[in-house]
Amino acid sequence: MLKKSTKIITTISDRRCDVDFIRSLFEAGMNVVRMNSAHLGAEGMAQIVENCRAVSPRIGIIIDTKGPEIRTTVNSEPNDKIAFREGMEVEFCGHTSEPTSAGRICLNYADIANDVHPGMHFLIDDGELDFLILDIDAATGIIRARCLNDGNLGSRKSVNIPGSDIRLASLTERDKATLATAAKLGVDFVAHSFVRSADDVKAVQNELDRLGSDMKIISKIENQQGVDNFDSILEASYGIMIARGDLGIEVAAERIPVIQHEMIAKCIAAHHPVIVATQMLHSMITSPRPTRAEVSDIANAVYQRADCLMLSGETANGRYPVEAVSTMARVAQDVEASLTATITSDNIPQLADEHVTSFLARQAVVSEREIGTKAIIANAYHGRTARFIASFRGACPVYAICYRRRTMRWLSISYGIKAYYYEDYTRQQRYPLVALHDFIEQGLLTPEDRIAILGAINGTGATFLAINSVQAIMEHGAAGQEA
Repeated sequence: MLKKSTKIITTISDRRCDVDFIRSLFEAGMNVVRMNSAHLGAEGMAQIVENCRAVSPRIGIIIDTKGPEIRTTVNSEPNDKIAFREGMEVEFCGHTSEPTSAGRICLNYADIANDVHPGMHFLIDDGELDFLILDIDAATGIIRARCLNDGNLGSRKSVNIPGSDIRLASLTERDKATLATAAKLGVDFVAHSFVRSADDVKAVQNELDRLGSDMKIISKIENQQGVDNFDSILEASYGIMIARGDLGIEVAAERIPVIQHEMIAKCIAAHHPVIVATQMLHSMITSPRPTRAEVSDIANAVYQRADCLMLSGETANGRYPVEAVSTMARVAQDVEASLTATITSDNIPQLADEHVTSFLARQAVVSEREIGTKAIIANAYHGRTARFIASFRGACPVYAICYRRRTMRWLSISYGIKAYYYEDYTRQQRYPLVALHDFIEQGLLTPEDRIAILGAINGTGATFLAINSVQAIMEHGAAGQEA
């Protein structure tokens, strides 16, 4: 596996999830597997989780929810597409049980007429069809619209309405069933779709609390409301996914690079992991080589210091899934090498808060440049200190000593963290020295290497920073419990 700090997420289908396939992705550089609940049942989900765990206990697993999504109903002829031509007028309505026909497009949201107004657009199937709303009959809820381009409409296609304030419930009944299955299977993260506000995140958290699950919530930003309310969404979430597919439909395309840059910077400052997703190597679904634009897109996200990059169709159903992961890993590694060469103590991110953990984490990262520290080590129960270290994007390795396998997987989406599971030694000795023995045997460290250790004394987050040689630490011991 290539040595890279940027993590890679791959989307896996239950139609292609055997152990050998997942292992090949893992060896190529994959860190996390994503499952899309829109195309997956409980049995398929269980198979993917089982096979991932068979490959490695350190692979993180994410499940997507559908979220407050609007779709067309099934076509009157389910296997046939309906042709629309520019200039045609058509009715839209919220008759959820009625099939869609050439004269009337029905949506799965009964109150649609109350949430839109003339001048808005219905963008269907990722914008393949564009309808301008002309007028609305308040008595019947019928919306009259004009088709602005030629296109064909299949069954149950996505509908985006830029500028609208859709009041759908954050969690559907299907989402709740998905969360229940995921909690039972021990899935590590839930990526909630179409997050509009912190209230949507809280709704998911309430459901997880009801289930007794400690899954971490990743909020997918893919509409204007999510952009507008980003700061409060970030505060309520474990991590953020910049889902550029739907976002690029809801927001002007030229705004996406700016939004991506700003969101990554805010996530790093707040010590929250951030994922860049959608069409990063889309051409590799059918081609063994990426386009130069795609390579530049990956490089740009790495230059912006995103924690994770995500592949979707490239690995779920593409012809070259392993090649796509390998390509992404190589690009990330090369860009990181160029960034490492330019790191100085002055351009390591400055503190954005007054946390003691944040201060100590930055000093640990600075120590690599100032006094030649070869590695940073943090005890990790929940992984908070390790995430703080990651947010300063240093060059030397960060080793998190995890006392729960769950924590090891939670750190799978954090930049540069190499997590290792050990039993909880905190009751027997003040630091898991066995880990240092292992690191020496694996060639990760030498006895002469100077390392930085972040630990805690009876608290949450790091409360001290110790710097010494591995040999001195092993001879005299080091204290620390991380929260």
